[in-house]
Amino acid sequence: MKTLVLVEHDNASVKDATLAVVTAAAKLGEVHLLVAGKGCAGVADAAAKIAGVGKVHLADDAAYEHQLPENVAPLVADLMGHHDAFLAPATTTGKNIAPRVAALLDVMQISEIIGIEGDKTFTRPIYAGNAIATVESSDPKLVITVRGTAFDKAASEGGSGAVEAVSGPADAGTSSFVGSELAKSERPELTSAKVIVSGGRALKDAETFQQVILPLADKLGAGVGASRAAVDAGYVPNDYQVGQTGKIVAPEVYIAIGISGAIQHLAGMKDSKTIIAINKDEDAPIFQVADIGLVGDLFKIVPELTDKL
Repeated sequence: MKTLVLVEHDNASVKDATLAVVTAAAKLGEVHLLVAGKGCAGVADAAAKIAGVGKVHLADDAAYEHQLPENVAPLVADLMGHHDAFLAPATTTGKNIAPRVAALLDVMQISEIIGIEGDKTFTRPIYAGNAIATVESSDPKLVITVRGTAFDKAASEGGSGAVEAVSGPADAGTSSFVGSELAKSERPELTSAKVIVSGGRALKDAETFQQVILPLADKLGAGVGASRAAVDAGYVPNDYQVGQTGKIVAPEVYIAIGISGAIQHLAGMKDSKTIIAINKDEDAPIFQVADIGLVGDLFKIVPELTDKL
């Protein structure tokens, strides 16, 4: 089976989300990558070095500069004439492109797989991760999004794939890139951070959130996350949100401070290697998944913990 993996990038470097998808694709068969962008030859060269990659298809055109799904999906659909499966990371970009590819190919998409049981059999979480469904496709072509936290990342060095230039349909003209406002931070990005410190609604307000959470995160070199309640209350921007409607993370250490552990939040972090919970409510659901639990006043415990580090 030949697989085609969408490389997520910024026209300068390969994003980590791609590496886990390569691992998943390798379980199905021969791995080919697609780099679609503008001035992205360097990305293709880096992608060719990923362990296990056989070939990199490079589509370098102004139409693909911002990976607009209306332009990238027809390109993928064309390439699927020579591939059996298309895999994309279950990120904003992947979730935007994959459904359009599935529609163009007239097949069902299989979303956010966490396991591969056979050539066309996969496992995926449902009901916010409370149940795991095993699904089997009968379609001639597969379109799949992959939950990156469920697979190990492929090594970024060691491969020797060939780079091949490809072309596809021109700009569809149905959408255009207007602009972007990107949050800049010196802290690790949530989906790649090894340690994450998250705060919940119990932090009271944005100022208190910063006073309690940020010093601890700085001491640990950690990424900063938040529950949906904290985001909705305006404590932090929505790109901090961890959970079913936020980011799915699986760091080495996840510290949940003042987070009750609603099912929607647990769906985004329960695959973390070690979970530490700090909450004054000893019956909070977060303690059911925590490896280490501290029951007490976070406004006393967290500053003391920060001072001792």
